Amino acid sequence: MKNICGEPVRLGVVIGTHGLQGDLKVRGLSPDFPLVLEVAQILVRRPGVADLSLPVRRAAWHKGNVLLRLAGVDHIDAAEALVGGEILAVRSDLPEPAEGTWYWFQLEGLTAFDRQLGELGTLDDVFSTAAHDIYVVHGPYGEVMIPAVPQFVVEVDEVQGRVLFDLPEGLVAEADDL
Repeated sequence: MKNICGEPVRLGVVIGTHGLQGDLKVRGLSPDFPLVLEVAQILVRRPGVADLSLPVRRAAWHKGNVLLRLAGVDHIDAAEALVGGEILAVRSDLPEPAEGTWYWFQLEGLTAFDRQLGELGTLDDVFSTAAHDIYVVHGPYGEVMIPAVPQFVVEVDEVQGRVLFDLPEGLVAEADDL
């Protein structure tokens, strides 16, 4: 489902506590997870309970997760009550991405088009390689893996829900090749 402007962006989940002073151990749930280090305020969402909006006091990497200290969560007992909660950020609180780049929440679910082939399908996943990210599109050409490099990405239009690529010949297996 496409993220609507203003809708909180899901970043991670509280998987445990760390220490006695209320630090939360947070595991990432999306490629946008590092944004948890850049926001001043987060939301903690738990089933059946109103979202908590809390200022971030400290956030730091720790063994592949993030240790998060939130205002008002200053003891292990308070932190334990948040275990299992999702960590979200309000979209308007996020820094603007660098020119020509996008956050995953902006791209997920967009319809992918190529200038020559037309509709490729839906942008469903992204993964990182040593060189660059790879967008994974599923549609009429099967699974298409597109290097997320500026020379291939022509336009991202969140309002229209589409991303336009200019892919080199041979990157997409056409019907004759399937």
